[in-house]
Amino acid sequence: MGTERTDELYKVLLTKGYPKELCAEIAYKNLNTDYTATRMLGYLYRYIEPRLEDVIDEMIAILSDREEIIKKKKWSRRRLL
Repeated sequence: MGTERTDELYKVLLTKGYPKELCAEIAYKNLNTDYTATRMLGYLYRYIEPRLEDVIDEMIAILSDREEIIKKKKWSRRRLL
């Protein structure tokens, strides 16, 4: 359905026991790039049984970091022009 990384993220979330719909929402709609999926996989492999709230908090942090990186790149490109 997605990239190899997002598919892996979806499967790992399922094995952790989270609802199927939420797993799809996280993997395929929110963390749908290799970068974001890899970051979440790292988090999930470090923690054995993270609470659902903690997974959502981590997802938000990853998306926030990604947004800051995008802003920084846009700003750098504007300075070069």
